[in-house]
Amino acid sequence: MDHLRANGFRVKPVAVEDTSVERRRRGIPDELGGCHTGVVDGYALEGHVPAREIKRLLAGRPAAAGLAVPGMPQGSPGMESPTPQPYNVLLVDKKGRHSIYARY
Repeated sequence: MDHLRANGFRVKPVAVEDTSVERRRRGIPDELGGCHTGVVDGYALEGHVPAREIKRLLAGRPAAAGLAVPGMPQGSPGMESPTPQPYNVLLVDKKGRHSIYARY
């Protein structure tokens, strides 16, 4: 959340018992799950999605469910590490299919 706030997003945390319920409701398949599920302007955000990609999503407004960074990759926002690992930001369509949106 600090990463999002530092990049101009207002963040309102909401605790839920099971994030998978919200994830599915928003159209993100379980296999793309991360540790956080969020929503911005109708788009789902799953996992540690970089603010740069969220801004790009909002500027382009694709017909999609949202963005996902599955798991908790070292080097993603909030998971800073001296040994970052490569990871992908996935664009998830409204049928749950995904494609690579950005590579890090």
